[in-house]
Amino acid sequence: MPVRPMPDAPDALNKPRIQVATPAVDPATGKDVLGVALVTLDRPEVLNALDTETMRQLVDALERLDGDDSVRSMVITGAGDRAFAAGADIREMSDATPVSLTIINSFARWERIRRVRKPIIAAVRGYALGGGCELAMACDMIVAADDATFGQPEIRIGVIPGAGGTQRLTRALGKARAMELILTGGNLPAREAMAHGLVTKIVAREETVPAALELAAQVASMPPLAVMAAKEAVNRAFELPLEAGLEFERRNFFLLFSSDDQKEGMRAFIDKRAPEWKGR
Repeated sequence: MPVRPMPDAPDALNKPRIQVATPAVDPATGKDVLGVALVTLDRPEVLNALDTETMRQLVDALERLDGDDSVRSMVITGAGDRAFAAGADIREMSDATPVSLTIINSFARWERIRRVRKPIIAAVRGYALGGGCELAMACDMIVAADDATFGQPEIRIGVIPGAGGTQRLTRALGKARAMELILTGGNLPAREAMAHGLVTKIVAREETVPAALELAAQVASMPPLAVMAAKEAVNRAFELPLEAGLEFERRNFFLLFSSDDQKEGMRAFIDKRAPEWKGR
């Protein structure tokens, strides 16, 4: 059955829905993770449901971090023990009409997430259902707890996924399995998601955020311009025919030879020393 978030507690109505730590702090060691920001969906009382205000705050936070030179990669996780995010806020959507949805245009925010240039890693514990699954899939990598559960249960409330679920899940799982999950509202365990390439790695629940931060730190240690170019090129592989994708990749490859980081990286390799990336 779909997870049913409880109504907001009175003292939770006015608190920020998104918490941002820059630099991130590794909960396992208490140490700063330089170059990495940790973004937390902080609505555990409703299983981090993604209502309009939460999505507004999330997208605003991601875009600010995208423009912050001290941040080179980001991790998104959910507060509490039960869910990364248990989908959209059904109470908010229940009285919507085609006109009201068009006016609100909330899906435009999902496009803004897609345009964030720096890598985003989802650290998923518990449920990632509906919009929560779509948010995880909108990230560039997913580190999942061994108890993580993915799914698109929208069919059970009379609609279909609307923020990319039918497209991204099908690309990851293939038509037959994605069709089954979307038409039945079934769940996808973390290990099956891993087997299909939807998930980057699986770890124990308590290791989820530290492992995601470690992966983000590895990415943050790489040359920033090349990282952004590589992210864009990989994403284009899902959107373009092979010939157009190869052309896009080659253009980005050539452009990086105008960067200081390319000169530094190759000099450092020849000199057998660690490079010092400047992001220019």
